[in-house]
Amino acid sequence: MRILLKISGEALKWEKEFWIDPEFTKNVVNIIKEIYDNNTQIAIVIWWGNIYRGWNLIYQWVNAADSHNLSMLSTVFNGVVLKNFLEQSWISSVVMDPNGVKFVEDYSKNNALEYLKTWKIVICTGGIGNPYFTTDTGWVLRSLELDCDMMIKATKVDGVYDKDPMKYDDAVFYENISYEEVISKNLKILDQNAVALAKDNQLKIKVVNLSKQWAVLRAVNGEKEGSLIS
Repeated sequence: MRILLKISGEALKWEKEFWIDPEFTKNVVNIIKEIYDNNTQIAIVIWWGNIYRGWNLIYQWVNAADSHNLSMLSTVFNGVVLKNFLEQSWISSVVMDPNGVKFVEDYSKNNALEYLKTWKIVICTGGIGNPYFTTDTGWVLRSLELDCDMMIKATKVDGVYDKDPMKYDDAVFYENISYEEVISKNLKILDQNAVALAKDNQLKIKVVNLSKQWAVLRAVNGEKEGSLIS
């Protein structure tokens, strides 16, 4: 089995205002190891929100395209940090990027597939190499390119809600929801373009809580966990 796991950068900082929480990142590595030891090939897309949250700057100081590019660079930072944490647990991994960053490997679909076949974890950074496309869109695109059986978004909430459950106590949880509903309700758990691309290719998406013990592994094993978008 092959999965593409999307890890929220905000999840890596956990309770910190900024940066990375080393202890929680070790927990993330333990979760990845559980999946890896379950005879599963793993590719990872990692977000940037713990380093550069530039949305307010877009309208004030930084050009929008530049701001998106800075976000993509932040994913490379997170990817290299995650690789080092994985290596401390004796898990072989490679960081790949489509933007020509010299200290990581250039992204190539064929090379990534070969790494996965040899049980190396592939960490995909840098989005798709163009501004205005989110890491969600890159996540779905890489899932298609790498022929993944499942997409899992691991974040700070239990799944898909009608609004942010960390802000609203009356947020409604969806155990199962269609692509059309996510789009029509304009739910913010995923970028709309990413949902449309998944819909066009009938890629099922699981959204689970990264901090909940066994949640990701349960989702990989097809057990009832989180939310299913299909």
